Amino acid sequence: MVKDGKLKKTYEFRKVYKKGKSVANRLLVLYVLFTGDSNRRVGYSVTKKVGNAVVRNRVKRVLREVYRHNNSKLVSGIDLVLIARKPIVNASYQQIENRLNHLFRKAKILKG
Repeated sequence: MVKDGKLKKTYEFRKVYKKGKSVANRLLVLYVLFTGDSNRRVGYSVTKKVGNAVVRNRVKRVLREVYRHNNSKLVSGIDLVLIARKPIVNASYQQIENRLNHLFRKAKILKG
């Protein structure tokens, strides 16, 4: 069973940015680093350009929920960083979920 952890430290994010690969669309940027262990870790980044603290926290909550519903589709042994772009503020939950699944397919991290 794969345990989903969190990326919290700055050096963990930097390692994914530097050594991982990125895919993007209008709403999100996804960085993926294949680690080879059995854990899957994820980090979220929402900058001040997206909005004030209330808006940024809402975006992070939605991203965490979308990831939670779709993480069982992903391979293990990866570190992910999800970066929100400004248009995500006006997107619905369903649009965000579709765009994130699109990035998962593009990054080739889906099981099977």
